[in-house]
Amino acid sequence: MRLVAVGLAVLTVLLVLSGPQRVRRPASGSLLARLLRPGPGVAVLVAAVVGGLLVVVDGTRLLLALVLVGIGLAVGVLVRRGRVARAAALRQAFVVEVCESLVGELRAGQPLVAGLEHCLDVWVDFEPVVAAARLSADVPEALRRLSSRPGAEGLREIASAWQVSERSGAGLAAALSQVARTARSRQSTRHLVRGELASAQATARLVAGLPLVSLAMSAGIGGSPWHFLLGTAFGITCLGGGALFAFLGLLWIDRIARAVLRT
Repeated sequence: MRLVAVGLAVLTVLLVLSGPQRVRRPASGSLLARLLRPGPGVAVLVAAVVGGLLVVVDGTRLLLALVLVGIGLAVGVLVRRGRVARAAALRQAFVVEVCESLVGELRAGQPLVAGLEHCLDVWVDFEPVVAAARLSADVPEALRRLSSRPGAEGLREIASAWQVSERSGAGLAAALSQVARTARSRQSTRHLVRGELASAQATARLVAGLPLVSLAMSAGIGGSPWHFLLGTAFGITCLGGGALFAFLGLLWIDRIARAVLRT
């Protein structure tokens, strides 16, 4: 059993370390928050937890502890994906509001820099673009850099409209107005699709939680499902397998939903 645990720990570390390396901003926040981010920090944390389990427990308890650690990591992945999705949806709304706000400011006769500064009241993260405009730098490039954040992809269309206006001499307000109408229409469609997907995602979560209801009902009529699942090697294996399939099912539904929203 110890060999199995060591193998799982090594495999986990290798999988985390072999993942794609991404350029990240300097770490911020608490030490625990930095450790929980994907990367070597997670590998070190998992290795430390598994190493501690090897010292403290063995046999069936070790297997149960590993399953519970795996369930905890799976829940953390699902929670993190949900937070990322909500943040992306919020940025999508901010992009539309920023575009419409800038169009309104330009049509009201406000200078370009003043109009961009007013957009900060809508979206604070728009500061790099405003700074580029103040310094007479490349505003479209600043927009494209900001568009690399999940949900802010619509800024690329604003950057393209900005460049077309500069090169052709056409009014920026007219070009951005068309971009704003398209973005608003796309957002309305996205809201409709997200509402249709919500029922399927809720059903998937309900199905994933039904085994817990069945276990509670079985315990209520005098059965001993918890002893089987938590006290025997075969039961713990069933628990791990069921949790794995539930996690994969929720992940699959989430990937389908994201693919639909992207298209």
